[in-house]
Amino acid sequence: VGFDSLGVLDHLRWDLEAGPHGFWECLSVVAALAAVTSKIRLTTAVLNSQFRNPALVAKMAETIDMLSEGRFTLGLGAGGGPPVEYESFGFTHDRRYSHFEEAIEIIHGLLRNGEIDFRGSYYQAPGCILRPRGPRPSGPPIAIGAGGPKMMRLTARFADEWNGFTLQNPTTDFFAPMLAELAEACRDVGRDPQTLRRSIDIVVAPTGETEPLPQGFGVPIHGPPGEIADQLAAFSGIGISEGRTYLWPQSIDTIEAMAPVLAELATTSARATGSSGT
Repeated sequence: VGFDSLGVLDHLRWDLEAGPHGFWECLSVVAALAAVTSKIRLTTAVLNSQFRNPALVAKMAETIDMLSEGRFTLGLGAGGGPPVEYESFGFTHDRRYSHFEEAIEIIHGLLRNGEIDFRGSYYQAPGCILRPRGPRPSGPPIAIGAGGPKMMRLTARFADEWNGFTLQNPTTDFFAPMLAELAEACRDVGRDPQTLRRSIDIVVAPTGETEPLPQGFGVPIHGPPGEIADQLAAFSGIGISEGRTYLWPQSIDTIEAMAPVLAELATTSARATGSSGT
């Protein structure tokens, strides 16, 4: 079809008007994809830090990076979703930022340095050592899903990539203020904003079917392939490195309907760079 990367959601349940909806466990699916693919990049979009011990997350990320031969990006976030998703599986919904602040310090330390000695209020990793190491000396890249100022600062400190997300308003006007806030967070910690990749997650309906959408969704990007491609290409103009699409409706036909959109994007990119290839 022409996709460059594949992201897997990290939810345990999603209660819709029609009833509860379920998901396969995120890291298990990514590991399976690593074993049956050879070129496409893989990511968690994004991993909920409340659901797993952070030292074990680093271990699992390094393992998946080995299985994929260096094609994995570890996407992390403080978690969304209603309290019932957490509580029904025995996790706490409280103090998500405080949990994430400790979790990212452990994960970053282990992946970048191979060891950490950490004792926090929520997580412990005393004298933790990460062995064996994967194909990259500093481990897989880390992406952080961030929308607020505190998460932006953690992104500037620890991440290789910022990830923005919306179900409601997939426009450049929605993301532009977030990018400005991200740049300010980078400057606050002494980092060049240009050293941080920027990705976004948006909803696209390439078949033109925009209803019925799940509760909480806005109107996705839709229309003929050329119009969708133009709307997606516009994000590069505000500094977005990569766009990830939640496709609606969820079907093989929808995935295949993205092929002409991606072909249009490849042509646009080739014209912009003066290249004849895709």
